[in-house]
Amino acid sequence: MKEVYSKEEFESKLRDMGKMYHIHHPFHIRMYEGTCTKEEIQGWVANRFYYQCMIPIKDAAIMSNCDSLTDRRKWIDRINDHDSVGGGIEAWLELGEAVGLNKEDLISHKFLLPSVKFAVDAYVNFARQRPWKEAAMSSLTEMFAPQIHQQRLNTWPDNYPWIEQKGLRYFQKRLTEARRDVQHGLAITLEEFNTRELQEKAFSILQFKLDILWTICDALYLAYELKRPPYFNVQM
Repeated sequence: MKEVYSKEEFESKLRDMGKMYHIHHPFHIRMYEGTCTKEEIQGWVANRFYYQCMIPIKDAAIMSNCDSLTDRRKWIDRINDHDSVGGGIEAWLELGEAVGLNKEDLISHKFLLPSVKFAVDAYVNFARQRPWKEAAMSSLTEMFAPQIHQQRLNTWPDNYPWIEQKGLRYFQKRLTEARRDVQHGLAITLEEFNTRELQEKAFSILQFKLDILWTICDALYLAYELKRPPYFNVQM
């Protein structure tokens, strides 16, 4: 029987999985380096907007399965972060307008790629169907999020001066929100996943979420960098 990891070892191994975070995807590397085209940036913003819209739905699904009043009271902050007036969804709409997208096109998901929708919906369905503690710990990719948000704040003004600065508000607000959320999600994970079997399950759950984010980038890479959007070779 394998020995259980200490909480310190367990957390270290979870954090080490950040090497598979989508910040290392070639599409994101090009975004960081400033070599993405305007069309690529717009495609990323438009497709990630679907993810932003589904985050509070995912969090509501987690809450619907959660029997802990204390944890629900903490988790509801995530929904407010996105759905409140001036929250994350509105901030992302500001980003869309800052990169030159039409607000109505964003809201209608006009540019949503099928594989992005499939990946995001798979994440929401996971949250609906799995025990709330498993669904909650899938959000631990937030451990790695502040780095990617700070990276955009540091590089976009110089690399993409055509993007209006007001559009960067989403990244600024997520710097603090993500760090707060990690404290809660990590506390649940370290406390509840307390056998080696459960710890191994936690690794697979976090890998699933990392796969979701990587798959979104794969779809963007194929459609916008390689110029092979869905059905590109089909005569309409």
